[in-house]
Amino acid sequence: MFEFTLCSMLTILPDYLFRRYVQDKRIGREITFFSVWYELRWGISSCAILTISLIALIFFYHPATNNIGSFFRTLTLLPETGGRVAEVLVENNQHVEAGQVLFRIDDASQRAAVETARMQVAEVEASLAVARADLDAAEGQVAQARAALAQARDQFERQSTLLTTGSAAARESEVERYQNLVNQRTGEVDAALANKVAVEENINTLIPARRSSAEAALAQAEAELNKTVIKAGVDGRLDQFALQVGDYVNPILRPAGILVPSEFEERDRFVAGFGQLSASVIKPGMFAEMGCLARPFKVVPMVVVEVQDVIPSGQFRPTDRLIDPADITRPGMLTVFLEPLYKGQADPLPPGSTCFANVYTNNHDRLENDDSLGTGQRIFLHVVDTVGLVHAILLRAKLLLLPVKLLVFSGH
Repeated sequence: MFEFTLCSMLTILPDYLFRRYVQDKRIGREITFFSVWYELRWGISSCAILTISLIALIFFYHPATNNIGSFFRTLTLLPETGGRVAEVLVENNQHVEAGQVLFRIDDASQRAAVETARMQVAEVEASLAVARADLDAAEGQVAQARAALAQARDQFERQSTLLTTGSAAARESEVERYQNLVNQRTGEVDAALANKVAVEENINTLIPARRSSAEAALAQAEAELNKTVIKAGVDGRLDQFALQVGDYVNPILRPAGILVPSEFEERDRFVAGFGQLSASVIKPGMFAEMGCLARPFKVVPMVVVEVQDVIPSGQFRPTDRLIDPADITRPGMLTVFLEPLYKGQADPLPPGSTCFANVYTNNHDRLENDDSLGTGQRIFLHVVDTVGLVHAILLRAKLLLLPVKLLVFSGH
């Protein structure tokens, strides 16, 4: 309506004034309802063409959107293990700090597993004491076997000497018997040494490995026990937290609630969706204006900081069937990221606000620095920059009428 009124002042109004005051035709006589079209056909046609051209020019070079908002992160309170709630330490809408315990799950089985793992560690420690005693016994056996071997060698050497000197007290059978006894005692020494090595390997290798395994099992059991205590990961406020003692929670099917972090990394960043026709116009660095439902009479100056280089409607997930382009029923929008021109101007807006915005094309630098532009191009670029004022006026009119539209006509 604004564009039509503006264009009619350049077309229909001069046409009417010419016929009224130059041709002396009056409304109700020469200019009637049935002769309006014939009398003002050039003005009406020109007004319609100019209005359509102006609207197309404004909305193409100064895009607008109602799809804009600020997104914030939420954390789902999910336990790492399922179970019955044994204790709830917080309430809904309560502010919690990082590391604060929220609730506990029944941990009887986990505590039993921890106790079992501790007994296994104690058992390994006890086996180490027994192995050290076995080592002492093995060393005693080695000493005993070496003493028996020394005695057998002495007897063998004595009998061998007597046999060599031709003594009647020595017999060859006795020498052979002592030789066999020496061999037997040597084998016993080797066996005792092997038994000692086995005990030492048990102390130095096997028992430490068993102890490490038992300690790992204990650590795993304690980790499972710690999973029954659910803590807040960050500072924030609890929402939709209606957990009661006896409820069953599950990491997949049954969350406990939602934690809204207190600090938002991208609080000042707004995400807007523009039509794909604006992809060739919107560039980083362009200025914009935004209005939100949370502050209906406030215009926030913004700047385009980033333009997403892909259209969301083209995304796909590998499946067992080919994608048919005909299944894309709705064209995706161009995702644009906006931030306040001046820091802190968007702080009063609560995260998640629904907003609308205009982005304005600015050719000032091009007109000042580009000497290759012709006269027609300069006039066109001036017109493009000028008609942006119309969109700015429409944005402010929309903000003024927004409370009336929502509260009176829509009943919200």
